[in-house]
Amino acid sequence: MAVATLRSVLRCEILLPLFETCRLRDLLCFSSSVDAAAAVCGTASPDPHFMVEYLVNSCGFSPSEAAKFSKPLAHLRSTEKPDAVVNFMRSQGFDGAGIRKVISLRPIYLCCNVEKNLAPKFQFLRDLGLSESDIVDAILKNNAILRHDLHRSFVPKLEVWESLLGSRELVFKHLKKTGWFFFSSVEKTLHPNLKFLRDECGIPEERLSLVLRGRPQLMSQKPESLRALVARVEELGMPRQSRMFIWTLKVFHKVSKERFEAKVELMRSFGWSESEFSSAARKGPTFLAMSLDTVRRKMEFFINVVGYDPSLIASQSNLLQFSLQKRVIPRFRVTEMLKSKGLWTRQYKFAWILCLSDTKFMEKFVLPHKENVPELLDILGVAGTCKGNDTFHLASEDEEGLS
Repeated sequence: MAVATLRSVLRCEILLPLFETCRLRDLLCFSSSVDAAAAVCGTASPDPHFMVEYLVNSCGFSPSEAAKFSKPLAHLRSTEKPDAVVNFMRSQGFDGAGIRKVISLRPIYLCCNVEKNLAPKFQFLRDLGLSESDIVDAILKNNAILRHDLHRSFVPKLEVWESLLGSRELVFKHLKKTGWFFFSSVEKTLHPNLKFLRDECGIPEERLSLVLRGRPQLMSQKPESLRALVARVEELGMPRQSRMFIWTLKVFHKVSKERFEAKVELMRSFGWSESEFSSAARKGPTFLAMSLDTVRRKMEFFINVVGYDPSLIASQSNLLQFSLQKRVIPRFRVTEMLKSKGLWTRQYKFAWILCLSDTKFMEKFVLPHKENVPELLDILGVAGTCKGNDTFHLASEDEEGLS
């Protein structure tokens, strides 16, 4: 009996300090200022509708949205911090819709310390030369800017991407469009990927930079995913040392295995062999990223209207990169019109004609005949003036059917 009593006393002596320690930790956690930690350590608000009403009345959320986004804010006892955050964001150019978007992505931003957390980041972005609207666009696309530590995370990544893309302006250009590429780990992702592409694949940084300017996400994917992508390109028979290797890698990054296989089946239906497909992809991989419908319509036009053999198209797969509506069909109609008028003096290859710039095409095939065959200008949809030196503009060329 005495032994049991002694054990009970000892247990209490041991557990009491532990209980007091946990209680003290909870109290400290509750009283600490700002952060997401408060959402974990804080207690629920006495009024469950407190933040719901705030989000409706002050931010413009619907009641159902406010009920959803208020849950991480249940520890708040006043509107002091949310008011400070909302007022600060308004002062920085955010409208109501922009503020709601930021809050909906991460409601705990309403607990930020404006002076210590938000204001320095906005000032840093201004010091880099971004305008107020630029900063708003960048943050709406990359709310992680508000979450990541300025000096330990944002600045190192900015320096790496500035080096990869060649200029700070290009970094911010992409940040304003989509920035999930930007916050990949420097140590775990960016440096290993750069080392792999540069040292193992032999791709010069200058060439790599050119590709990344159009698709920085290529570098921000997981290293194992990048290696798998390289393996897919090599299956086409393309050596890593080829100048087209990195460009094909860029295309493959947008094209899943399923879409690739569907493209193989489509070209097989036109009579391409497996070797012809691989050869065409190595020479002009752009068509791999086009929709099936776009490629089908181009192949049908070249085969059924122009009269090309499928094998010829495979050997000149760059033909598939041209816009069917804005270049191929109008130029074909011009050549047909010249033939019908007996003005076709040389047998230029149509493939060569397609490769001419707008200016060269106008000089060789349109301007010499504009008086006798004015219909040529109508075919091309040309706008121009005839005062002194002629100035003509063709419809702009846009990449067609890419997704």
